[in-house]
Amino acid sequence: MRRKHSTSVYQPGLFDSLDDFSERLDPDFEIIPADRMQHIARTFEKPVIIDEMDPLEPNDHVFFMSFGSGSSGNCAYVGDHNSGFLIDAGVDARKVTASLTANGISMERVKGIILTHDHHDHISQAYALLRVNRHMRLYCTPRTFNGILRRHNISRRIKDYHTPVYKEFPFSLGAFEITPFEVMHDGSDNAGFHIAHSGHSITVATDLGCISPRVDHYMRLADTIIIESNYDLHMLQTGTYPEHLKARILAQNGHLDNAMTAGFLAEIATPQLRNVYLCHLSHDNNMPAIALKAVNDALSQALPDSAASIRVVALPRYDSTPLYTL
Repeated sequence: MRRKHSTSVYQPGLFDSLDDFSERLDPDFEIIPADRMQHIARTFEKPVIIDEMDPLEPNDHVFFMSFGSGSSGNCAYVGDHNSGFLIDAGVDARKVTASLTANGISMERVKGIILTHDHHDHISQAYALLRVNRHMRLYCTPRTFNGILRRHNISRRIKDYHTPVYKEFPFSLGAFEITPFEVMHDGSDNAGFHIAHSGHSITVATDLGCISPRVDHYMRLADTIIIESNYDLHMLQTGTYPEHLKARILAQNGHLDNAMTAGFLAEIATPQLRNVYLCHLSHDNNMPAIALKAVNDALSQALPDSAASIRVVALPRYDSTPLYTL
């Protein structure tokens, strides 16, 4: 039974500024009008080297790679043959650069970083990446950006790279259309992202305590889902975490457990679903084998004829994945 979201009206905090559309935008940034809107799991496939691809191969492929997922640091890449971007920036900048370079992707192709929220494991390397890749931009909501400045010891020069984005307002980044949306977590402001490109539809929601209506809506649009599967309920309840931390994890603005994620995926699964990436697995309260079994069993019951064709991956905590073709 998935945790239901009880809607509430956001009240700005003392230090939260109101959204200001007058903030400077970079030349390539565009707000898209509403009327245009219509390991264990590690695989052993050979990494895709983008620069060595057959020139006759279609150029509408989309690629995905994770550099680390969990409370130790989160960062992933989404891109096509020409450009791409990072989702969060909590993994060592040198590792990100080296992993992309090993797959034939230069940092010149990486146009920016989109941030889900302002927790340390998602933003700690943002300025380190930006200051050595000055062509890149930082895309996040104004409240998330204010939270970064307020809650973290980070250079104020990061302001020079910030482009504000707003929930439910799509924006373009290269050939990608990206729509931020509301998720329930305990950061200053928390966003998931729906990413569209040449018939591909990717929805990302990491760090969330319940399936809110907006999460439900955008997940149903996707053929690739990146979603949290943070903990096994029994492991959490019988583990060594103090009670106040257990309560935080179990809250509606905490984290999702394997059963909630699996049940939700089974509920929305259709034959169009091609990829499921489970992210932010707890080191202490989960195991990749447990999370994968929960999701694979649920999908097999929901789609007995096509579940085997869905790639299900538990993103590793510390290691980079292969470069997946979506």
